[in-house]
Amino acid sequence: MDRITRPLVRVGGVLVPTDWDDALAKTARAFAAVRPQSDRKFGLFSCSKASNEVNYAAQKFARQVMGTNNIDSCNRT
Repeated sequence: MDRITRPLVRVGGVLVPTDWDDALAKTARAFAAVRPQSDRKFGLFSCSKASNEVNYAAQKFARQVMGTNNIDSCNRT
């Protein structure tokens, strides 16, 4: 089985390997671009199999960093 060992970014519709600094910077720029409209354009879905601490951190990120309450998980099943 092949595994991804480096982050990939889409350039011209093609995934190309890059370093972590570039991938994280690109992600931060994308989040920053969406943040002013995050109540309509950003949502977060978390997993019920994750720990309470991980789910807490995820909802805290969505509310405090992205400014949205659009959070869901499958905990209700």
